[in-house]
Amino acid sequence: MKIAAYVYPGWHPCPERDRHFPPGFTEWDLVHASRPRFEGHVQPRLPRDGPYDDADPASAGPRLARALSHGIDVLVWGFFWCRGKRVLQEALDDGFLASPEGDRAPFALMWANRMPRRILPVKRADLPVIQGERLVDSDIRDFSQLVGHAAERYFSRPNYLRLGGKPYLSIYDSTFFVRELGEENAAEAVARAKRLVQRLGFPGLHLAAVQPAPGFIDRVRNVGFDSVTNYVLLPYWKGPFLQDYRETASRRAEEWPALAEASGLPYHPSVSPGWDASPRAADFGREKPRKYPWWPVVTGERPDLFREALGRAIRYAGPKPEERIVFIASLNEWSEGHYLEPDARFGDGWLEAVKEARAEGAAGCKTGDLV
Repeated sequence: MKIAAYVYPGWHPCPERDRHFPPGFTEWDLVHASRPRFEGHVQPRLPRDGPYDDADPASAGPRLARALSHGIDVLVWGFFWCRGKRVLQEALDDGFLASPEGDRAPFALMWANRMPRRILPVKRADLPVIQGERLVDSDIRDFSQLVGHAAERYFSRPNYLRLGGKPYLSIYDSTFFVRELGEENAAEAVARAKRLVQRLGFPGLHLAAVQPAPGFIDRVRNVGFDSVTNYVLLPYWKGPFLQDYRETASRRAEEWPALAEASGLPYHPSVSPGWDASPRAADFGREKPRKYPWWPVVTGERPDLFREALGRAIRYAGPKPEERIVFIASLNEWSEGHYLEPDARFGDGWLEAVKEARAEGAAGCKTGDLV
């Protein structure tokens, strides 16, 4: 059984953001500027060891080594690609892969088929959550180029994640991918990409659909996806403004079997230690727009409750040892309030929760409780 943590590569200055923000901007600016917006609001949420540059291997190595030592098996990196243009790649290429951990720590890619925001914090509630300029245009040829690039640069590394011997790749907004190309063209794009990977000497490609919408989840199998999972499956986006962590995480876990049934594919559960995207939203005072990033906020999160949520995911994970994988969103998405790295409130508590849940899960396996 593997536990994989998503990694957000947005903690270093880059030319793309320098064109839209003051030079040197990173989302640490948002994290440190955040303040409480209601009674009991936990802001700012700060890293215990201070901000870091995730493109610096001297910084990346120790951070990632700590995660590995606490039970994280795989690091799944957000991979921003738009017709050959890459953004925020320095965290993966210059930080992680240039560090000693880059040669040994298992990793994988999740194609984030949208571009980072050009305005932060978000100041207008009347605009779509995902504006058109951020959506990544793709087609059959482009998807083959993306997969070919990933295969030659990353899949070929001995520490790249494989499921059933096949390199693992996920698409963050699988619904947009299918909607944009159309089901027939999306299926052709996936088929060509898989043939390309085989020509390059791999036994195939394991392609995971992340976040398929209810209206599309029954199509992902026909398109050629091999499994289904989520990034953040915690808050109810149309639910109340404040949502209790323990209650919400438990209710979300009840949905996992239905997601597997609807897709007709293996479902790999994803859990999160929290949710609060307030740092990415301009403060409107008492007014709370009912949309991301203002709404909702999950409250009452604690490492022991996260351990409980992760334990449920471990028990749910499929029976085949080589195919059992659980995702955590995320290692370091500080500006959305879901992270495992040591913080000023709980220290190493989030990572200790992973270690404890894993130990409890191993004991359950020996007694047959997980299958």
